Amino acid sequence: MSPATAVALAWTVFLGAHLALNGRWWPWLAVSLLPPPLFAVVPLALLAAAAASESVPGAALAAGCLLAGWRENGLNTGALKRSSRQTAGIRVVSWNTQHWNQGREPDRFYAFLHSLPADVYLLQEYLNGFEGGEVWDIDDEERLRREFPGHHLSIDNNSVTLSRFPPAGPPVPVGACSLRVDLHTPDGILSTYNVHIPVQLTVMNPLSRAFFRDMRRRHGARLREYDALVADLLANPHPFLVSGDFNTSAAIGDIRRMPKTAHDAIGANRSLFPASWHARRKLRLWRIDWVFTSAGVRVRQYAFRDPGGLSDHLAQDVTITTTPIEEMNR
Repeated sequence: MSPATAVALAWTVFLGAHLALNGRWWPWLAVSLLPPPLFAVVPLALLAAAAASESVPGAALAAGCLLAGWRENGLNTGALKRSSRQTAGIRVVSWNTQHWNQGREPDRFYAFLHSLPADVYLLQEYLNGFEGGEVWDIDDEERLRREFPGHHLSIDNNSVTLSRFPPAGPPVPVGACSLRVDLHTPDGILSTYNVHIPVQLTVMNPLSRAFFRDMRRRHGARLREYDALVADLLANPHPFLVSGDFNTSAAIGDIRRMPKTAHDAIGANRSLFPASWHARRKLRLWRIDWVFTSAGVRVRQYAFRDPGGLSDHLAQDVTITTTPIEEMNR
């Protein structure tokens, strides 16, 4: 067996374990934090090595790994398609504010939001605190109403939804970390889901028992949030838009829990490798913030906006159009 074939075989075994265990076995959560591009870079490098050494088995294994792990690599082939020029529609801005405006200038915080004049804002982390420690509820409602007098305000589950469209009912907490708000739009009711899935790990000694206990606890919390979200989506008769911080890259199997009725909107983004995190670094890493839409909701434009150091997450800026219910039922 040639060295190229041996390495390709080893990667094949690893990829098989990853696809089988990812999102199903909690210890694999640490492995799934690998950078998504590796699932394209490694097979391509193996393919090149196999070609150089004229190893047919190695090339076959590398090509198979590239195809089998394609969904894990975070590449957006939709960026290669011709983009839509239509900009009219409902503009939605979704953003993990990273503990609201804690430790920063409130005026800069609100100026950034106003620089993205949206019909609907889905804002996460309406709280103060610090990683791995205590968090505190906050009350910025008075300023929110003053800054956005033409919007309806819904607050729950540490999430803020601001909308120019009136709500069709009271806000609905989904799980412990997300918020559903049904809106009366010109084409009928649109359900918006303001999502924040808990992070996977706490930074601590990875060889300690506490690390593994914490990872298992967080895995359970993440599953509960995904289960609550999926159950609500499947029972919802209205068209929907789901957006927020999923703390889930393309390489983390938890994202596969989203129902088939929820379509990833990334094809409307113009970046071949879209990244929403880390916003404070020159080199963006990968996407952990997502937008999903149902039938009857079409994403016309989708971009990530730099918050200028206000958060470690870029803001998601989406323009959608909706289809009237009567047309959907024809």
